[in-house]
Amino acid sequence: MKHHKSIRKFGRDHAGRLALLRSLALSLIDLEHIETTEARAKELRPFVEKLVTKGVKADLSSRRLIISRLGGVSGETGAKKLIDDIAPRYKERAGGYTRIMKLPRRGGDAAKMAVIEFV
Repeated sequence: MKHHKSIRKFGRDHAGRLALLRSLALSLIDLEHIETTEARAKELRPFVEKLVTKGVKADLSSRRLIISRLGGVSGETGAKKLIDDIAPRYKERAGGYTRIMKLPRRGGDAAKMAVIEFV
């Protein structure tokens, strides 16, 4: 039974889940809205919102933390866009930077689909 188990594993080990979240977060930061499964969107939301909260601060330590969470060279470009373009929009906002809207089920495997986007 799955009592008190809040993490969705997606059939991956820890490194695989982290890679999935990083790639989804980079896509969301780059495109500002993505279509994915509902479970992935729900797992991505707290990951990205914590990064935006750090990005609002915009000091050197928060920049380095965002780069390390996003990982690699693409993490640097994602951090730059997050801190320079996205985070300043939410300086006055106390949280809730993303929105998840449900879509019809996917045709191939009937998976629940959703769009996650910045508010």
